[in-house]
Amino acid sequence: MNSQGPNRFLDEFAKLMTDAAGLAQGVQKEAETVFRAQGERVMAKMDLVQREDFDVVRDMAARAREENEVLKEQLIALETRISALEKPEKSPKPRAKTKK
Repeated sequence: MNSQGPNRFLDEFAKLMTDAAGLAQGVQKEAETVFRAQGERVMAKMDLVQREDFDVVRDMAARAREENEVLKEQLIALETRISALEKPEKSPKPRAKTKK
């Protein structure tokens, strides 16, 4: 019985440590879940936008700026053409009437 005593004690101690480690992992996972949920609630209250949505809107804005530049150049070209068409041709000045 003496030879089984220390072995049994070590076996029980190992089992206890294994159970404690499993319990600690469970507590850690539960804490992470609670903190993550709380963080998500706080962020939802702050009305933050998700990164994917931000990237989409940023890309849309960049394309809109590029399109605006192209349209601006086209508008300037059209205004120049219209301005050229509207200019009256230079006509000779009427001669002053001479008295006889």
